[in-house]
Amino acid sequence: MAKEDKDAEPEVENEGGETEGEEGQEGEGKRKFSGKFLVMFVALPLLVLIGGGGGAAYFFGVFDSAAVEGEEMVVVEPEKSKFYYDLPEMLVNLNSQKRNSQFLKLQVALEIADENVTETLEPQLPRILDTFQIYLRELRSEDLEGSAGVYRLKEELLRRINLAITPQRVDRILFKEIIIQ
Repeated sequence: MAKEDKDAEPEVENEGGETEGEEGQEGEGKRKFSGKFLVMFVALPLLVLIGGGGGAAYFFGVFDSAAVEGEEMVVVEPEKSKFYYDLPEMLVNLNSQKRNSQFLKLQVALEIADENVTETLEPQLPRILDTFQIYLRELRSEDLEGSAGVYRLKEELLRRINLAITPQRVDRILFKEIIIQ
């Protein structure tokens, strides 16, 4: 028995007057994990892996194949053909506070759904070009910077042309050339 006592660590008294022996060491080895630890290092990575795997499966069409087998294929009719009408090239002087002038050269095509709209456009063309010229001359080069500026220009020109030809309608303005010099 003396030999067993040598292997066992001596009992040490804690600050609270309790003795710590072999049971104290066992208590340190059996550490309980807190709820935060389980969420941070077990549940959260597991959710990320499951979500990523599901997203990848959806992206690669794993879920679509089962749905297609049970349903009939729907044939989508091609969109009605669009017609395009080219406006004459415009060159305008931009509004500039500086001494040197800046110019805008613009080539525009109109996208229309019905070819009959061109019959309305041709007699109204001087009015359309006049409204475009007036608007464009008030622009500054800063107004046309970036894609947002070009988008605003496109929307404003579309609004103005649709007001000029009102019962008819232009679907889209397409820029063929925009040069600021």
